[in-house]
Amino acid sequence: MKIQVPLKITAADSNARTISGRIVTFDEVALTSAGRTIFKAGSVPITPVKLNLEHDITRPIGRTLSMDEVYEKDKLVGIDATFKIANTTSGNDALEEAMAGLRDGFSVGVAVDDYETEDGAMIIIASELIEVSLVTEPAVRSARVADVAANQETPKDSEDENASDATTNPNEGDKVEDTTVKDAPAVEETVEASLKIEAASRPAFYAKPRLDPSPIKYLENTVRAALGDEDARLYVAAAADTTDNAGLVPTRQLTTVINGLTNTFRPSIEAISSGVLPDAGMSFELPKITVVPTVADTSEAGTPSETDQNAAFVTATVKKYAGQQTFSVELLDRTSPAFFEELMRTLAGAYAKATNAAVNNALISGATLDSTTVATYPTASELLGIVSRGAASVYGNTQQFAQSMIVSSGQWSNIMTLNDSGRPIYNASQPQNAGGVVTPSSLRGNVAGLDLYVDYNNAGDGDGTILIVNRDAYQWFESPSFQLRSNLISTGQVSIMMYGYGSIVTKIAAGAFKNNKA
Repeated sequence: MKIQVPLKITAADSNARTISGRIVTFDEVALTSAGRTIFKAGSVPITPVKLNLEHDITRPIGRTLSMDEVYEKDKLVGIDATFKIANTTSGNDALEEAMAGLRDGFSVGVAVDDYETEDGAMIIIASELIEVSLVTEPAVRSARVADVAANQETPKDSEDENASDATTNPNEGDKVEDTTVKDAPAVEETVEASLKIEAASRPAFYAKPRLDPSPIKYLENTVRAALGDEDARLYVAAAADTTDNAGLVPTRQLTTVINGLTNTFRPSIEAISSGVLPDAGMSFELPKITVVPTVADTSEAGTPSETDQNAAFVTATVKKYAGQQTFSVELLDRTSPAFFEELMRTLAGAYAKATNAAVNNALISGATLDSTTVATYPTASELLGIVSRGAASVYGNTQQFAQSMIVSSGQWSNIMTLNDSGRPIYNASQPQNAGGVVTPSSLRGNVAGLDLYVDYNNAGDGDGTILIVNRDAYQWFESPSFQLRSNLISTGQVSIMMYGYGSIVTKIAAGAFKNNKA
C-alpha cells in the first residue's frame, strides 16, 4: 500500500529551483485514507526518488538532491528532503503554483512491508519509499517543508542583491499554520496523506547546512564556495564540523546475508526410502519375515513341501536432533527481520546436516566391504568393477537390485575426470561409450545406471567413499521439525531451539556395498 505524508513551506528563495522540507514525521498520528496512521521511527528508509505531480508517474517534475534523517535530543523524529525542479513547462508551473499556494501539498508514497494495528490505528513498522508528489490537499499536520526556490532568468548571486530581495519581500520567513484534512479519500490499495505547503521568500540571513552524503557534492561545493557562493560556503563549513567528514562517506548495510557454511541438502537420506515417524514412543518395531514357505517338486500323491513362515520384529531407536540459539531481546526487537529469518534458515541447515550425517554413517558402518582393493580414486575400469561387484553383492543379500550410488565430494571430482581417449565418460552429452551423466553444477547424476548422490558429509577418501545401495534395504523415519522459544526474564534473553526426531532403520542387512581403499 502507499502512504502520503504532508509538508509545509515556510520560506521561498528565488536563487535556485529547489523545494525542501520534511517528508516524514515519526511517531505522530496522521489521518489517512486508511484511518489513523503512525509511522514508527526508522520505518521509512532514505531512498532517492522522483518528484511527481499528483502521483502520476508519467508527470515527473524533479528529482531528489538530498535526504537527511532529523534528530531531536538523540531521537529520530523525521526525514527532510530537497528536490531539484526540472526547467520544463510543468516544472515552472509547479514552482509557481507552490509559491502562490495553489498546489500546496507534498505527498510521499511508500510500499508498506510490515505493520500492526493498535487502538484502531495502523502502525507502520517497515516500508519502502517509492515516490514523492506535489499535490493539492494536505492531511497530516506536523511535517514541514523548509524551502521553495525558483530560478529567475538572471541569477542573483551577490550579498547586496540578496539583501534587496529581503527588502522587497517583507514577509519572508513568516510561518503559516499547518492545515489537516480530517477525512482523506479512501483508496482500495493505497493510503494517502498530504502535506500543506505555504510560500514565503528566503530571509536575508539564511543557512541550510544539510549534508548530501556524497564526496562529489562536497567537491562541487568547495569550488562554488571559492567563487563566493554563500550556500556552498555553509555546506563546506558544516562538513568541516563533522569528525573526519563521516557524513560524506556513509556505510550501508544490506539485508542480503552471505552464508557459505550451511545448506539443506540431504543426499544420503534422498538415496534411500523414507517414512513418517510414529506419533509416540522413543522406539518402534517393524515386522520382518525371517523364514518363508518352501515349494518343491512333488510326485503324484506325494506330500507337499512344508515350511512354516516365521516373522520377527526389528526394533528401531528414535533419536532427537536439536540446535539452540540464545540472544538478547534487544537484538530481536531492534534489528532487521532479516536477522531472525536468517537464523531460522541456518538452524534448518544445521538440522539437515546432522540428520544426513547420521544416515550416511549408518550406511557406511553397515555396508559390505569390497573384497577387492582399489586405488583411493579409482580409474574408469576400477570404478566399473566396484559397481559390478556391488550390484551383485546387494542382489545376492537382499534379492533386490541396487539403485543408488553415494560418493564423497573427492570421488565426485575424480569421476568427472574419467575419460575414454580424452572424451569424458560421465560429464558430456552423449559421448562415445557414455556411461552416465555427472556434472559440476549438480549433486545428482547417473553412473553406470545407478542414481548418483554426492554427499558433502562424506569428505574423506577412504573406505565407504563409494557406496552401492539398495534404497529399500534402509529407511529413514522422521517427525516434523519443531521450534521451541523461551524468554529468560532474569537476563532479558530469548532462547530458540529447533529440533526433530528421526530413526534410521536397517531393514535388510548387507543392503549396501562399499569400496575398499588399497
